[in-house]
Amino acid sequence: MSAVDYQVDGKPYEGFFVRPAGKSNVPLVVIAHAWGGLGDNERQKAQLVADKLGYAAFAMDVYGKAKRGTSVEECQALMNPLVGDRTELQKRLAGGLAAAKAQDGLDGSKAAAIGYCFGGLSVLDMARAGHDVLGVCSFHGLFRPAENLPSPNIKAKVLIQHGWQDPMATPQDVLAIAKELDGSGADWQMHAHGQSMHAFTTLGANDANMGTVYNADADRRSFASLTDFLNEIF
Repeated sequence: MSAVDYQVDGKPYEGFFVRPAGKSNVPLVVIAHAWGGLGDNERQKAQLVADKLGYAAFAMDVYGKAKRGTSVEECQALMNPLVGDRTELQKRLAGGLAAAKAQDGLDGSKAAAIGYCFGGLSVLDMARAGHDVLGVCSFHGLFRPAENLPSPNIKAKVLIQHGWQDPMATPQDVLAIAKELDGSGADWQMHAHGQSMHAFTTLGANDANMGTVYNADADRRSFASLTDFLNEIF
C-alpha cells in the first residue's frame, strides 16, 4: 500500500492506494472515510478489497492532508461543514475519484465507491451527483439528503448496508432514503441487519451509549453482499 498525494483546488490531500499483487487492468474500488478522517479502518478495508476480491482500492481523503479527528468534538468540527455544504463535499469526492483513476494498473472504466458512516453519506452523494462510478455501497451511512440536488437522477447502482439499531439513521430516515432512491430512478437495494448499531463493520467499536458497536456477523454478511454487488456491476 502506498500513500498518494493529490490536490483539489490547489489544496493538499493524501490517499492510499493498493493493487492486488501480480494483477493489472483490474476494476477500481474507491473508499470514503468515516467522520474521523482517513485512517487505519479505511486502509484495512482497502487491503481487504485487494486481497479478498482482487480489485484495486483507493482510500480517499476529503478533509485534507493530516486533518484528522481524535475526539467527538474534533470529528464533528471536520465533518459538519461538509455535511452542510454538499457542493464542496461532492467536489472533493470528485477530486479523490480522479486521483484514484490516475493510478497505474487499473481499468478506470470499471469503478465503484464504498463508504463507512460519513463515508456512506459521501458515496450516496457520488451517486446523486453523477460521478463516474458504476455503483456505490454505503455501510452504516448517514441518510441526510443533499440540499443542492433535491431531485437527483441516479444512474449508478446503489447498495445500502444498514444496522437497524443505528441511532444515527432512524427508521424514518430509512423510509426517506428509500423514497428518494425510488424517485431518482435508481437500481437500489437495502440490507438491514438486526441487532446491529452504527459502525457494525468497524473493528474495535464498542460504545453502546453512543450506538457504535462492532458486529462480526453483520460485518461478514455485509461484505459477502458487497462481493456479489461488485461482481454484478463489474
